[in-house]
This record gives sequence, C-alpha cells and structure tokens, in this order.
Amino acid sequence: MPVDEAAREVAHTLAQEDALRAQMYRFLARLLAAPPDQALLKNISEMKGDETDLGKSMESFGKLAAKTDVARADQEYHDLFIGVARGELLPYGSYYLTGFLHEKPLAKLRNDMAQLGIARDADHKEPEDHIAAVMDMMAGLITGEFGVPASLAEQKQFFEAHISSWAGHFFADLEGAKSSVLYAALGSIGRSFIEIETTAFAMS
Repeated sequence: MPVDEAAREVAHTLAQEDALRAQMYRFLARLLAAPPDQALLKNISEMKGDETDLGKSMESFGKLAAKTDVARADQEYHDLFIGVARGELLPYGSYYLTGFLHEKPLAKLRNDMAQLGIARDADHKEPEDHIAAVMDMMAGLITGEFGVPASLAEQKQFFEAHISSWAGHFFADLEGAKSSVLYAALGSIGRSFIEIETTAFAMS
C-alpha cells in the first residue's frame, strides 16, 4: 500500500480526540491560508458552540459568518495579511520570535521538517513558518500524513518549537487587529485552542 494511502488508513483509526484536534488545526489552516468562499462561509454560519471559551468563540464566529459575504471576507483577509505594501499582521514565526522575516526560527523549522519527512508545497510561495503552514503541518503529524501518526512526544516537541512559542501571541493580535471583524472571532478560537493544547501537552 502506498504511504499516502496507508496514512489515510491510519487516520481513520485515530482516537476521536486526536481526530478532532487535527480537524481544528486544519480548520485554522484553511482560514489563515486564504479567505473563505461562499460554501465555507455557509458551513461556518451553521456552527454551534457550548459554554467553554472555545465554544463561545465558535458560536460568535458562526454568527459573524452569517452576516458576512465573500467580498467582505476577502477584503478583511487582504487588509489583515496582504495590504498594499504589507498587511496589518505578519503571520510568520520568524517575525514573532525575532522581529524579522527569514530568521533562525525558519531555518530550525526547515530542519525539523526534513527530519519528519515534511516536504514544502511547491505551489505555496509563502515561507514555511506562515501560521497556516504550521497549523497544517501539526494536523498532518497527528493524522500520519507524513508516514505514520507522530507520537505524543513528537507532537509536543513540534508544538513547543514551532507553535506555542508564538501562535498564541499571533491569535491575540488577530483578535485585536483594527481590520478584524470576522477574523477577530477566529483569533479567539485560535487563542483558546492553543491554550488547550498547551495545557494538555504540559500534562502529558
């Protein structure tokens, strides 16, 4: 069986908790990589939450999505992450950790990617330490997309090296950004999720 088919087969047997974790990482990655299309906005608008901080943020996100059209979502994404010269936020690990792009955190990530068998997507021009990319990588480690599911220790090592060290700050900035409306709620979701993952890994 080819590696990618084997990985998908393993993913089907993941514990429900891990499958939900991977789904959340993928969800964040998708919305941080590009603005939502109409189908995704509709799906988000149907989201329901619970009384947890994460659940309340998801409920708020759903309500905002119901009031947002594709053009407004696209403009918000552009203002936040692209801009004329640059967006309001620079969603890169190197920038958050050093104040500059293409610094040592990116080099370390590339080294760890090579060791874990994670190849750069040739279709993506962004540096690998873009927030969407590291969210996607974490999901792949959980599901076994790069071979077999990473052990909890391997997940923890990647998370602490390339996510928890800066992603919480990024999501907090996204919550408070001037251009954020729909994405402010996504920032709340991301911040709460990173806090949950940080606590869980600390207890492992």
